[in-house]
Amino acid sequence: GENQVDIIITSYALITKDLLHYNDQKFYYLVLDEAHYIKNTKTKLYQAFLTLKAQHKLCLTGTPMENHLGEFWAQFNFLLPGFLGGQRQFTKLFRTPIEKHGELERKQLLNQRIKPFILRRTKDKIATELPPKTEIIQTLRIEGKQAELYESVRLAMDSRLKDIIADKGLKRSQIEVLDALLKLRQVCNHPKLLSLDGAKKVNQSAKLDYLMETLPEQIDEGRKILIFSQFTSMLSLIEDELIDAGIGYVKLTGSTTKRQEVVDKFQRGEVPVFLISLRAGGVGLNLTAA
Repeated sequence: GENQVDIIITSYALITKDLLHYNDQKFYYLVLDEAHYIKNTKTKLYQAFLTLKAQHKLCLTGTPMENHLGEFWAQFNFLLPGFLGGQRQFTKLFRTPIEKHGELERKQLLNQRIKPFILRRTKDKIATELPPKTEIIQTLRIEGKQAELYESVRLAMDSRLKDIIADKGLKRSQIEVLDALLKLRQVCNHPKLLSLDGAKKVNQSAKLDYLMETLPEQIDEGRKILIFSQFTSMLSLIEDELIDAGIGYVKLTGSTTKRQEVVDKFQRGEVPVFLISLRAGGVGLNLTAA
């Protein structure tokens, strides 16, 4: 029974299923790690946590607010029900004046009210305590058909650019120069990224081959892997390889509608690989699982 143990460790996925077991329990401490999981007041998960009885509550999160102040209110309402008023009252007093009208006084008033209950650690305060980040740059050599394609594209672009620059001058030819560099980068990633009939037939990519050689070993070691690319089409090619290899993954691009679901799936450890486009994943991502 629950009374025979000192500590219960559970997950957000299980709490709604096991809620009946906790109804008669009065906990001394209730600690929520990654507390932003309860930011949506309309979910069964949020309602479940409101029914748990505890003498003390503690929320731990790196992102107490991702989209709007309503998410912050939800977590605070779990900690101290009514302290910031009801949801409508909070929206009227704080959220609308701060978010829509940029009222500094209301922002300061909210900060004063919540200050005694928040212990904040910013990155600059703890950066010296973090282990150093290891960066390994792996240089790969393109070979065979991919190398031949690269050279033919390079020669074609070189000839074209010389003509354009001679005609318009370098300053007025910058778009063409960038386009040429883009095409060469695409060949380096995977020939199939090029919109050329000849390139579509070249199914050889040093980067993709290396990735698929090293991934299984990394996953066996229990590593969580983030794969970034500027090209969503490259992510699609990696996706095909992952499916063939039977490797679980999630993907985040500009067209992903259920962004938080994708993030949560990776955070819960359901899949080892996260494919992310640089544009979609450049901001607002909190991936502590990686």
